Amino acid sequence: MTIDFQDEIIALLGAEAGVAPAEATTIGTHISLVLLLGRRVYKLKRPVRLPYLDFSTPQLRLAACERELRLNRRTAPMLYRGVRRITRESDGRLALDGPGALVEAAVEMARFDADGLFEAMAGEGRLTPALMTALAGQIAAFHGAAEIDVSGAGARAMASVLDINARGLALTDLFATAEVAALNGACRAALARHGALLDARGRAGKIRHCHGDLHLRNICLIDGVPTLFDGLEFDEALATTDVLYDLAFVLMDLWHRGLDSLANTLFNRYLDATGDEAGLPLLPFFMAVRATVRAHVVALQAQEDKAAGAPSAASEAEAGSYLGLALACLAPREARLVAVGGLSGSGKSTVAAAVAPAIGPVPGARILASDRLRKRRFGVAAETRLPSEAYRPEVSAAVYAELMAGAAAILRLGHGVVADAVFDRAPDREQIAAVGAAAGAAFQGLWLEAGIETLVSRVDARTGDASDATPDVVRAQALHRPEGVAWAQIAAEGGREAVCQEARRHLGLPASSQGR
Repeated sequence: MTIDFQDEIIALLGAEAGVAPAEATTIGTHISLVLLLGRRVYKLKRPVRLPYLDFSTPQLRLAACERELRLNRRTAPMLYRGVRRITRESDGRLALDGPGALVEAAVEMARFDADGLFEAMAGEGRLTPALMTALAGQIAAFHGAAEIDVSGAGARAMASVLDINARGLALTDLFATAEVAALNGACRAALARHGALLDARGRAGKIRHCHGDLHLRNICLIDGVPTLFDGLEFDEALATTDVLYDLAFVLMDLWHRGLDSLANTLFNRYLDATGDEAGLPLLPFFMAVRATVRAHVVALQAQEDKAAGAPSAASEAEAGSYLGLALACLAPREARLVAVGGLSGSGKSTVAAAVAPAIGPVPGARILASDRLRKRRFGVAAETRLPSEAYRPEVSAAVYAELMAGAAAILRLGHGVVADAVFDRAPDREQIAAVGAAAGAAFQGLWLEAGIETLVSRVDARTGDASDATPDVVRAQALHRPEGVAWAQIAAEGGREAVCQEARRHLGLPASSQGR
């Protein structure tokens, strides 16, 4: 639906920004119109009423703009400047913030470089594990400061989302009836299974006023920092949700784009920051619900395009892919434990990251790395070097004990685990295997083997790494290199991708770097 007197509004806002209407760029979605005018951006709401929002009157649109400003200043105060009222004056002209009757409203924003939009970066292959680490920190900090919902409504809130999804899917005839019924039924069954956990998380303060629309199109780089913007403003109840449901949107978005490895990195770094492993059983359900949201939103857009005579095939295919992803996320996958061992410099963390997306339910395995556990034990960032005292035998024993206990707990939750540690002592290898057996989970161990000079050169070249190993540490480890390790032996002298491919082969995983 177009906005009334749209050209007149563009001329008014263009004059305010010092930009001729012909130079304006407009970006439309099913609920918004965004005007790019020089260094300014104005965002207007379309006059629509949908199952999950109502922008049908100027007053409702103004209220939505005011909420949008307030909510997004939590994460992006540098972008959100204010709300402008568009009024019709007595002489018939439009004015900004005039005394006349309200006809529209707009959020005024500062314009940022579109090259820094995470959606564009994903399409061009510019997203990196380092950016995922930084993004995880931003999301975790935002969630930690977000207002807690005291109602404790966990399962009830998700039931409302499922109702909205069912109504949205019913508005389009793009999907097969049986497919829609299967998805709705699977979501309801998952809600029934997880209802008690959802309610418990509500009581524990895990339901907060979150972003609500946290996908790659709503994340950008500002001064090199991942910045969340364009949070959900039209229904604060929808944005007040489990923090992991908020995270699940960007995880699903990455997964849908085939960026499984980056999704798994984001997931792991977020849990490193929050320690919220207790919610792991919910993530496949949450990602499926997020995919369903996108399925019916894109399907409705395709339907509108087709009715208007515009091309719709791409949107129809995209909607179908979201529906397929939702069903795939809900498909049962068994918990599984993989241990990756080897001396420092053998590439354990690289291999762990390569295999984790395909281990267990989406978004892949929780990676428990001894280096990161040790840093957390001492309250420092993963890249901060620790003194030699932090590597005393009793400290290392405590780190391994924490790794074993963490793996056992996560496996009991039905999720996958990749344990990343040296594992040069036979008792540690035996214990991690026993953890898998006790949980009834399949276990496989990988041992990475490389020559001493290769290990030393790799360790010597490291910067900003979670490991504190030095060439001297590697040489000391090599003096006690274990013999006859019963795990699958992988020659780690080759290139990174070749080693990772060999690890995947041993584990029976797809040859791709993705976890599909």
